[in-house]
Amino acid sequence: MKIAVLPGDGIGSEIVAEAVKVLKALDLSFEMEEAPVGGAAYEVSGHPLPDSTLNLAKAADAILFGAVGDWKYDTLDRPLRPEQAILGLRKHLGLFANFRPAICYEQLTHASSLKPELVAGLDILIIRELTGDIYFGQPRGRRVATDGHFPGAEEAFDTMRYSRPEIERIAHVAFQAARLRDKRVTSVDKANVLETFQLWKDVVTEVGQHYPDVALDHMYVDNAAMQLVRAPKRFDVIVTGNMFGDILSDEASMLTGSIGMLPSASLNAQNKGLYEPSHGSAPDIAGKGIANPLATILSAAMMLRFSLGQAAAADRIEQAVKTVLAQGFRTVDIAEAGAKTVGTAAMGDAVVAALTAQG
Repeated sequence: MKIAVLPGDGIGSEIVAEAVKVLKALDLSFEMEEAPVGGAAYEVSGHPLPDSTLNLAKAADAILFGAVGDWKYDTLDRPLRPEQAILGLRKHLGLFANFRPAICYEQLTHASSLKPELVAGLDILIIRELTGDIYFGQPRGRRVATDGHFPGAEEAFDTMRYSRPEIERIAHVAFQAARLRDKRVTSVDKANVLETFQLWKDVVTEVGQHYPDVALDHMYVDNAAMQLVRAPKRFDVIVTGNMFGDILSDEASMLTGSIGMLPSASLNAQNKGLYEPSHGSAPDIAGKGIANPLATILSAAMMLRFSLGQAAAADRIEQAVKTVLAQGFRTVDIAEAGAKTVGTAAMGDAVVAALTAQG
């Protein structure tokens, strides 16, 4: 089992180190190779996704990813910014299906920004299409106005687009996932305004006819954003496009207590995947040793389950995380009065200790 380890920028190296520590505590044989990505790669090679890193990712069975980005790179031309690395990996590896579970652990109901009764037992799976939509649509760019009325004024444009095959494949993923859960799919769109999402709604409806055992409803994205706050447990599986999924999954993260608790998996048709926490690089706290590594550790568990065929090991990691939360260990983002507030490395150590105690 070959794992490409791409820590990236900001807190990426800190949180990935803890996930690697947990993986090494398992009685499994891994070959792990590390490479720079994002701003870290730009510093050494002049590009956020150098060929050596991309080739390592292609050759690996799975990719463990940290985070990319830093404010100091905001003045670079867009193709050289750190965030282009993750977009490039998605495109080159065909990572079209993004799984973002939002689970509120029993011990963290009071850490949520919502009332405990609204989030207790919350278990949502957001499935985001990852290689289409406005992030990849053509044409895109900027133009300088030439009418002379506002000299130097600019306009910018990005094109939202989806094809039928792109929508069909992500819809099948969502319905198949729902069959393993509560058999409910909510497709989120903006079909009342956007032709792109009228096609989305039509195609998802057609695919849904192949899954008569799964209930399907449709919801406009603005209503979905409201319902996630008003009654989040009404959802089971949410399937939506790239941009809407990006926004809604971050909103859902706060239902769980912290975005530091949300893992994610980005998969291609062969179940090869890139696994990363849903949060970003957080350069404001980088190097302080206070970042929450649990989302990355849980992402490693997803990697074991989806790409490496090690479901039992994934279960062990997830149980270890529940154990440390029950023991009262908290990083600052999920801490409450009386909690054992610990740093990044100490939280990783606690998960390893819980794994070891399982025998």
